[in-house]
Amino acid sequence: MEKTVKKIIFTENAPSPIGPYSQAIAAQGEFLFISGQIPFKPDGTLAGIDIVTQTEQAIKNIESILKSVNCNLNNVVKTTVLLNDMNNFAKMNEVYNNFFGESKPARAAYEVSRLPKDVMIEIEAIAIIKS
Repeated sequence: MEKTVKKIIFTENAPSPIGPYSQAIAAQGEFLFISGQIPFKPDGTLAGIDIVTQTEQAIKNIESILKSVNCNLNNVVKTTVLLNDMNNFAKMNEVYNNFFGESKPARAAYEVSRLPKDVMIEIEAIAIIKS
């Protein structure tokens, strides 16, 4: 059985984890598993109180983590979007499309009863790391 290679990824350009998890994990040097990003700025303040601003910040946090390993949103192959209210789906989707455009990773979206820090959105991502 082969030993799994796992590297913890951390950048100061995205918020520090607020629990026992990493911003992202690189596995076998090919995949990057980015933990759910909530709409906090790197300084720990909430980005805004509306779904548009919160979605923008969550994706910017993902971008910052990707940049820390010389990647960008085009490397993302899968995201999971968690919303506290599915009525915000259309507005979230507009912002999401502005960031991902034609790269369109696979995605799942769910409504959940509550998110950390009572935010409106959390987004996790899986990316392929450039060789």
